[in-house]
Parts: sequence; C-alpha cells; structure tokens
Amino acid sequence: MPDRAKILLVDDREENLIALEAILSSLDVVAVRARSGEEALKHLLGIDFALILLDVRMPGMDGFETAAHIKRRERTRNIPIIFLTVVDSAPDYAFRGYAAGAVDYLTKPFDPWVLRAKVSVFVELYNMNRRLAEQAALLRERLSVELPDGVGAEVLPELSRRLTAVEHDLARVEELVAQANGSTSLAGPVKDLTERVNHLRAGFDALS
Repeated sequence: MPDRAKILLVDDREENLIALEAILSSLDVVAVRARSGEEALKHLLGIDFALILLDVRMPGMDGFETAAHIKRRERTRNIPIIFLTVVDSAPDYAFRGYAAGAVDYLTKPFDPWVLRAKVSVFVELYNMNRRLAEQAALLRERLSVELPDGVGAEVLPELSRRLTAVEHDLARVEELVAQANGSTSLAGPVKDLTERVNHLRAGFDALS
C-alpha cells in the first residue's frame, strides 16, 4: 500500500494547528505542522506533500513570501496551496493569494466541511497522480522491450485492470468536483489528469 498523503499545515498559532488537525482527522492523511514559513520550507526539502494549508498572517516570513519561495523551487512549485486568513484581512489579500500561486483562499472562521471537502479532492488528485505515474512507468517499460512469448497474456490483463481502476477513480474525483459546485480552482488539475489518463489509455490500446 502507498504511504498516506501528507498535508503541510503552516500557522504560527498552536490553537489553529490543533483545529486544522481536528478538521482533517477523518481523512486518510498525515498532517505535518510548521509554526513559521522558515519551518515550512525546511519540511519541504525532504517530504512530498499533497497540499499546503498556509496562513497568510505570520510574523517574519508571511504566507505570501513563503508561497513565493515554494513556487520558485523546482521540487515544490506544483504543490497546491490553500491560503487561510482572518475575515478582516486587507481586501487585496485574495488577489495577492492567487497571484502568489494559491489554488484557493479561505477566510477564518471557515466551514470545516468546506475545507475538508476541498482537501479531500486534492488528496484524491495527488493519489491518482501517483498511481497513474506508476502505471505509466510500467507501460513504458513494456513498450520499450519485446515481451517474451506468453508474457503478454499475463501482463496486459493486469495493466488493463490497473488502468480501469484509475479511470474509475477519475470519475469519482469528477463527482467530488461537481459536489463542490464545479470549483474553478480544481478545473485545471482535473483537466490535466483526464488528459494524462486518456493518453495512457491510448498507449495501452496500441500495445494490446
């Protein structure tokens, strides 16, 4: 079984981190805490994260500066970021958040169900991308070598089952996005993943 997806929680206040962990406790994820932007960047050096929940207002390196560092790094630039901030923040905070590369922006106090639903979709996308990468690697391996006699009869059905499972997962993600009222922040990642799945299916059809 693959490792559980990891979510990076970045907030300078302990009570906020505890609240976020409680909200996400029903999801099959590992929550990793960071009390500052600097600590968050250290975690990102050696851990792969499915999503970052990033507080905007922090002493020292704030959320916007932290996000800028994340997006400049090749290893971390594609990790989705959801900004969190209090409701009375400056009116341009949302714009600055999206300009900094955030996929979404929520104001505190936020609806726990809404945050949990958004996180669950990004976790599904992350897990699907991992499974898809594994299947694509296996398919490329099979395409690059000539299969010995009789092996194709065993390998191709297994590839077909795995790809079908990915396609079913994608359909479930599309349902989750629809339940989230077609969130535009998710439209791009879902479209990209659909194209990758279709490309993999085309390659498999050519192989079989």
